This record gives sequence, structure tokens and C-alpha cells, in this order.
Amino acid sequence: MGPSQKPNVCCRLSRRALGFFSRDAGVVQRTNLGILRALVCQESTKFKNVWTTHSKSPIAYERGRIYFDNYRCCVSSVASEPRKLYEMPKCSKSEKIEDALLWECPVGEMLPNSSDYKSSLIALTAHNWLLRISATTGKVLEKIYLASYCKFRYLSWDTPQEVIAIKSAQNKSSALARQAGIQQPVLLYLAVFHVLPFSLIGILEINKKIFGNVTDATLSHGILIVMYSSGLVRLYSFQAITEQFMQQKLDLGCACRWGGTTGTVGEAPFGIPCNIKITDTPPLLFEVSSLENAFQIGGHPWHYIITPNKKKQKGVFHICALKDNSLNENLPTVTASGRVVKKSFNLLDDDPEQETFKIVDYEDELDLLSVVAVTQIDAEGKAHLDFHCNEYGTLLKSIPLVESWDVTYSHEVYFDRDLVLHIEQKPSRVFSCYVYQMVCDHGDEEETTNRSCKKDCGNFKF
Repeated sequence: MGPSQKPNVCCRLSRRALGFFSRDAGVVQRTNLGILRALVCQESTKFKNVWTTHSKSPIAYERGRIYFDNYRCCVSSVASEPRKLYEMPKCSKSEKIEDALLWECPVGEMLPNSSDYKSSLIALTAHNWLLRISATTGKVLEKIYLASYCKFRYLSWDTPQEVIAIKSAQNKSSALARQAGIQQPVLLYLAVFHVLPFSLIGILEINKKIFGNVTDATLSHGILIVMYSSGLVRLYSFQAITEQFMQQKLDLGCACRWGGTTGTVGEAPFGIPCNIKITDTPPLLFEVSSLENAFQIGGHPWHYIITPNKKKQKGVFHICALKDNSLNENLPTVTASGRVVKKSFNLLDDDPEQETFKIVDYEDELDLLSVVAVTQIDAEGKAHLDFHCNEYGTLLKSIPLVESWDVTYSHEVYFDRDLVLHIEQKPSRVFSCYVYQMVCDHGDEEETTNRSCKKDCGNFKF
């Protein structure tokens, strides 16, 4: 008989967090995460590259699931080798999924169907259908036809796990229209929905006649953010806009007469009319100028982060108080390149001649700052992922990545509990995925279980 399989630490901790060993799941969960953090950072713990795969279509990762072929194929990353969860039927180019978000069950809400309590993938197709797909089986649970008057392309959370915003591609005037001096007044559309069950809030048009020479717009936490080529960023209340400018309340699945046409809202070919049309400039909440429209807001009390609107300041961020625009002297200037990243009164500093920081992220569950540092050796770069104490900045763990790191390629690195995942985009749209898992090295377990899955991974292909 072979060696008995060791219990998976994360699975055991998750069972405890769900109340298998205690009635107070919240306290146990926090304790579990403290245990996991100690396991991650202890000297005997290693992260080994357990499998690698390559694809000619984009690769996406979300909470233990790796998506291939425009989200058509879903693979579990919580295994020492790839395990396919589902594969949806092949579809035409017009039906492919262009963007997706993972929705997870809300707490304390009664939902109409038992399937609603399981995770779903909210997906946007190339031909303007909004789908809700089971995250475990790939079955389509709901579908909504958006519209034919624009091309919707991007999905984002307005309010995480509650409200989604779907942004269209920007309207471009034809060459003949530009020669004739005819301007396309509508830049883009934003469709906004409550999720599970789907309910329509409205579709808003961003019109240059109202906002001026706007270059982009988005929705976040109930705030309409409008951007200009000069670097100006303006904020408006989306709720105030809907209350003032909604032409007609629309309900999915209900009959509607609009512009001389009758149809069912959310079904093809009628879709959803644009029912929020701003006819006058809405009240301005706030405006600021920032290089390349770089702007983030949050914290308590409210602060915002901008880059001073000068080219020589690129990569520098200022943290300012929202109430009076004052620069917070207690939170120093931070540079994006990693030259200086300050946590409290401690410093993380790289040496540009030897090593540079490429990706800095925060793992909220384990309260760790993760930093990808790259060392250039001749023509080849080597990277390692470092974990720092978020409170003091102390280096706690360094994980070498076995694959080379080309700084000219696009890279994403995810650290998710006992998993490290590196997605790389090479020229000619070749994508690679490297999966690392946490193992406890006791000296007699030196065998590396690295499985290369370049085209054929197990019994399925990407």
C-alpha cells in the first residue's frame, strides 16, 4: 500500500469555520486564518509548482477556479493536478463570453430558488446577452437580452455582490461623419442591475452635449465617475440622476411600448431601451485633476488617491482628505514602481540595479502584503513572491518562481490561501498558467510533482 493521504489543512479549517467543531463560526474562522498564516510563513513550508498549462485564449482566475477558452472551460485549482469542473458546449464567435464576474450567495436574504444559494458566474456575451451560469456545472440559469443599439463589452461591480454595471464600447463617428463635421453625441451606455434575482435599475447614456468632451465614464459604489482628456475627474450621484432623469421604470419580463415598438423587456429582439437620458447637467459632488485620470476613493474618514497631473509625476500617488483636499502628511507619497512603499513608519525599498518590485497586493484574510520582485540576470529575469507583515513591513516568507520572468510580457499573480498562481501573456496571444501549492517539507519529501500540461492536461484540452 502507498502512503496514506495527508489531510488537507485548508479543507479541515474550512470545515471548522462552518461550525463542524464549534458553534461560533466567526471566532473559529478568525482563529483558523491565524493558524493558516502561521503555516504559510513557517520555514518548513514550501510552495511547489505542481502543474503548468498553456493556452491560445485568455486565462482567468477566480476563487479556486481557472477559466479557459473565454470562460467555456472551468478547472479546479484546488488539486495537485487539474480537475475539470465543467466544459460548456462550443459556440460561435458571436456567442463567446467576453467578460464575467463571480457572484456568491448573500447572507440573510431569502432567494426564490434553491440554486440561487450556490455561486454563479455572471457573464456577458459578444452578442449582448447577460447570462447567469452555475459556477459548479456550467448550466445557464438565467439570460437577459440587453440591446441592439450598442455593443456592451465590460462587466464590473457597482456595489460588490449586489449591483453590477455593464459598460458599452465607445461610439465612434464614421470617417464620412468626421469629414462632414458631424459629432456622435453619445459616448457610451451603462446598464445597471441588481443581481439575484436580476432586476433592472436602468440604462444610462453618457452624452457629450451634457458632460462636454468626456473621454470615459464608469460607475462605482453609486457614484458616476466621468473622465476627461485633460485629467479632470468629476463625480455625480447615480441615485440622484435616476430619480431626476429616468423616463420610464422598466421591469424585466414585462411588456413595454417604446418609440412605437412593443416587446418584452429583456427578451430578443426588443431588449432594454435606454430609459435614463440626462437632459441637464446634474449636481456635481466632487472634481479633481489627476494624471491619466488615476483616481481612487475610500477609507474612514474618506480619502482619495491621485497622481499629480504632470508627466514627471507619473508613478507618484498623493493621499488627500475628501473633506478639504488636504494632503495627508501622516501617509507619505507612494511610488508605483516600488522605489518606496511605506507601511506605517516602515520602509520596503528595492534596488533598481539589482531588483525591482513589479506587483504589490494585499491578502486581506491573512493580513499579508505580497510583493513580486524581479531580478534581471543577463537576458533572463527571475522572480520571487515575498510576504511581508502588513503592520510592520517585516519580510516573513520568500517564494521563488521557477519559470523565467520577461518584464516585457503581461503578468498577473494571485495568492489565495494555500495557492499561488501566475498567469503570463506572451506575444501572439499565448497564455501560460503556473500553479503552486503549499506543502510542508520535512526533508524526506523532495520529489517535485510538476506536471506540464502544454496542450493536453489530463483528458481535456484547452
